[in-house]
Amino acid sequence: MKRNIEKYKPAVPGSLLVLMAGAAWVCVGLMLLFSAGMWLYAASPETSPYAFAAVGFVLALLVHHFGFLRIVDGNLRRILPADGKKCLFSFVPWKSYLLIVFMVILGLLLRYSPIPRPYLAVCYIAIGLALVLSSIRYMRVFFREIRKA
Repeated sequence: MKRNIEKYKPAVPGSLLVLMAGAAWVCVGLMLLFSAGMWLYAASPETSPYAFAAVGFVLALLVHHFGFLRIVDGNLRRILPADGKKCLFSFVPWKSYLLIVFMVILGLLLRYSPIPRPYLAVCYIAIGLALVLSSIRYMRVFFREIRKA
């Protein structure tokens, strides 16, 4: 029975899981940055959109360095040592899928909250840029794995 189920599992090499993780982080990060950019572009000049963007940029560097790089390294330690192929959806641990659902719901609640858009843009820039910066490590490891193979 288990053998029959294993036969239909979408399995891919670990290097492809690394690429998928990096691509997911880049896509989500760019989406957040695009939303933040639109909000700051639509903001009135009196709100000083450049100041909000600068604060978001500084926060992004902190989130990237002290938060997301640890998550990336943990994911890489989990994905790379495995020999053979792994399930297509294992580029993220199963517990992280719950965290992703929570973050999507929180993002929707914030987006439709009465909080002014320039302040939300700071959060979106901080998380979005940190995701993009952290995804660079995934991409470096992916290209290193491709060169090895």
